[in-house]
Amino acid sequence: MRKKIAKALCLALSCSLVLGVSGCGKSNDTKKTSKTTETKEEVTAPAREEETVAEVDFDGTEVPLNIQTEENVIDDKYRNYYEIFVASFYDSDGDGMGDLQGLIEKLDYINDGDPDTDTDLGCTGIWLMPISPSPSYHKYDVTDYKEIDEAYGTLDDYKELVEECHKRGINVIIDLVMNHSSVAHPWFKEAKEYLNNLPEGQEPNVADCKYIDYYTFTKEQVSSKYYAVGSSGYYYNGEFSQMMPDLNLENEDVRKEFEDIVDFWLDLGTDGFRLDAAKEYYSGDADRCVGVLDWFNSYVKSKDEDAYIVAETWTPDNERYVESGIDSAFDFGNSQNNGAIIMGARGTESYYGGQYVADTFESEMLALKDYSDSAIEATFIGNHDIDRVTPLLAYDEDAVKLAHGLLCMTNGCPFIYYGDEIGLGGTGADENKRSPMLWTSDEKAEGMTTGPINMNKTEVINKFDPVDVQSVDEYSILSYTKQAIKLRNIFPEIARGEIELLDDDIDDEFIMAMKKTYNDSQIIILANTSADEYKTVTLSREELGYTDIEGVLTVNSQMPKQKDDTIGLPPRSIVILK
Repeated sequence: MRKKIAKALCLALSCSLVLGVSGCGKSNDTKKTSKTTETKEEVTAPAREEETVAEVDFDGTEVPLNIQTEENVIDDKYRNYYEIFVASFYDSDGDGMGDLQGLIEKLDYINDGDPDTDTDLGCTGIWLMPISPSPSYHKYDVTDYKEIDEAYGTLDDYKELVEECHKRGINVIIDLVMNHSSVAHPWFKEAKEYLNNLPEGQEPNVADCKYIDYYTFTKEQVSSKYYAVGSSGYYYNGEFSQMMPDLNLENEDVRKEFEDIVDFWLDLGTDGFRLDAAKEYYSGDADRCVGVLDWFNSYVKSKDEDAYIVAETWTPDNERYVESGIDSAFDFGNSQNNGAIIMGARGTESYYGGQYVADTFESEMLALKDYSDSAIEATFIGNHDIDRVTPLLAYDEDAVKLAHGLLCMTNGCPFIYYGDEIGLGGTGADENKRSPMLWTSDEKAEGMTTGPINMNKTEVINKFDPVDVQSVDEYSILSYTKQAIKLRNIFPEIARGEIELLDDDIDDEFIMAMKKTYNDSQIIILANTSADEYKTVTLSREELGYTDIEGVLTVNSQMPKQKDDTIGLPPRSIVILK
């Protein structure tokens, strides 16, 4: 009964890793280091207070160090994605704004292409928020869909970025905004000029100006989201803003425009698209939105069957949109303040503990299968539209770590928002959620950006160290996140496996227990989401077909233990059995 209730609630709610070395995340002099991260002074990790660990009454053996370390990264659509707001990432020319060349300089931070190093995140995909010309800081109102905003660089810079990403095994997907354009786009400007110059009493004619049918123009102000076209007596729909007129995606000419746009970016080596505001193509009419996605997916896959398409469908029933054939629709059930991962990571209430998280993982997988056998889960805990993960978890460092650990245990493609892996802060206005990436504590250091002009610095609270410090601290959020992603790269079953819950014989709501099977290979994932209680779990090795613990994530130095069929789990720890 509890599982059914959890599933219903889910639909209603819109470190250390031991890898054959001691101390993950430490620098290694033999490893490749990006020139942009070199410093004249040695960066040292801050001294940590003596740890308070839970009392343990379990005489098992601590996990040995000789566990599996070899990565098994499969070149398919199941990837670990990193979402980037270019303007706030890394500045290559000293103007305070991030750019594509700056991103190229920092690719080794995302993935250096060498599985033997421990200095990179290990992400195998990046999602670039809009990079085309736009009058706004966020660039979701596009004026030219086949160009790069000059503040970010040039098309040659983009080509170089894609080439360098592919060298490292990173796929590149870009934001494609089909719901609306900018009012400054030539299409809208020509339509507006035509309507304003139309003689009184004369009806508009698409033969004279085809662009009047690119948008939704009416003689009545249907709602507060319809705005006047000058003094013409006509109004246009702008679902998100007066500056963003909605496009008419039923118009075949509009569709042909976007087919040409798709061709343009695919020819540049782009690996796929993130579709902005896909449920607003026809707000309140999901069937028509699915129809648009069906057309778009069919066209893209006819050009490149390996292209990955993920849609933003901000609704509890996001799964229905994969009926269109697109690969993914973002899973909002696991995201945000009331999402299963954040609720579980808090570790304070058993009802929202590990069993609830596991139930949600399974229910989301089953919900997708109701609409598509090939759809891929797209899970996130934070992005540019919602408060940062760290303030959502009240700056509780261990809870932030566990949230990343749980995210990395999900099926499909996890999406990490830039800076969340170091505990970057940001609440309130959208500008605050796009604050500068903290590479170092010196705001004037090379590569540091200034962030959006209207960002409120007093609301962007950063309580954790920047990258240069966290990268040499084996117990930092960054080191933990690197190793959580490393587990995904070692065990393909995590992303691709069929889920079987193992909680029937586990009378503890803080424990997440699931088996994942992929290509006749299986793993068992156990997590103790309790913030302060050490837990033991007994699972038959003979019946479940595992031998030992082969992967570990802990938030401090307290390691799990194993004695025969019993596993000892420290607070907020995750283990993988195989």
